[in-house]
Parts: sequence; structure tokens; C-alpha cells
Amino acid sequence: MLGPLVICLATVEKEREEELKKIGVKDSKLLTPKKREHLYGKITEICNELVVMKTTAASLNEEMKKHSLNEIEAMELGKALSLIKKPPEIVHIDSPDTVAGRFCTRIRKYHTGNEQLICEHKADFNYPICSAASIIAKVERDAVIEEIKKELCCDFGSGYTSDDRTIKFLKENMHRLEVHKYIRKEWATIENLKQRKLSEFDADE
Repeated sequence: MLGPLVICLATVEKEREEELKKIGVKDSKLLTPKKREHLYGKITEICNELVVMKTTAASLNEEMKKHSLNEIEAMELGKALSLIKKPPEIVHIDSPDTVAGRFCTRIRKYHTGNEQLICEHKADFNYPICSAASIIAKVERDAVIEEIKKELCCDFGSGYTSDDRTIKFLKENMHRLEVHKYIRKEWATIENLKQRKLSEFDADE
């Protein structure tokens, strides 16, 4: 609900993929922030290339007036693939689409390379290179979140819908104009919060 969308594309030589397993790479959601930060440097040493795409909440709000979030993610991945200097032969992608393979079709609209795209659910759990990419993306997003916290002088948690601190912060601070540029306003949870406190917003405005 708060902060940027961060996507990472990572590439690694096939013979070095085992090194990612050895250092303990796994789905970023299964690791503590301290462990992710520890692995960050090791991953950068093992991987060939890392491309990190950051889309601000303000940009997401504009794009989501025209496209679904899945389509926006496909656009960003298409751009990331175009930025890779040495294109990989195979790209494993953690698919946000309910029909996993449909996400590959979306990406092809924005990238015409020869890579074999394999879109699967839980790819960040099943493939070390996807796990590595998820860790890089999470550490990069967390760094931005920390900067936002400093600016707003408040620890609002992770910014995710599952975080009670984030929900509490938004309930109490939705009226603050400086907060609005970091809110993903098209999210259903945000709409629900607005409906609950609509009379207060009207009074503030």
C-alpha cells in the first residue's frame, strides 16, 4: 500500500547457480531483513548482471488508471530484459498472473528477444536465481521504505497490506498531504480505509 514497486532481474552462469544454494539463497519472504542484507553482497558477486526497476507509488497510481498491476509488472520486466547486456538463454519468472503462463504472453508485448521465458507460480521458491532476484528487490525496496520513514518521521512498518502497523499508520495519517505521494491509491485496502473514514476526509478537505 505504501512505497514503490521494485522488480529485479538477475542473471547467473549455469555452473555458478549451485553457489547461490550454498550461500543460503531462498525466497526473500522466508528470510529476515538481516539475512537478506547479508546475502545481498554475496549475490552481487555470484551473479553476472542485476537490473533493478523501481516504480514509485505516484507512477503506479497513474499507470493503474490504464493498466492492471500485472500488465505494469510485465512492462517493467520487458524493459529490464532489454537492459541486460548479455541476454540469458532461459528466464525463470515468478508469475503474478492467476494463469502463470499468461504472464509470459504479457511480457512478449514489451520485449522481443530470443530468451526462453518460463513463467511459474512460486518460481522465487523453486529456482535459486529467482530467489536471488527476490532478495535483491526486497533489500532495495526496504532501503527506500527506510528513507520514507525518515521523511515522514514515523515507523509505519513494511508498507504491505498484511502489516498492522501500516494499516494503523494510514488510518491515522491519511489526511497528511506529504503521505499521499507514497500511497498506492488504486489498492482495494486503501479504498476500504477511505470508505471507513470518508466523513473525516470530507471535513479535512
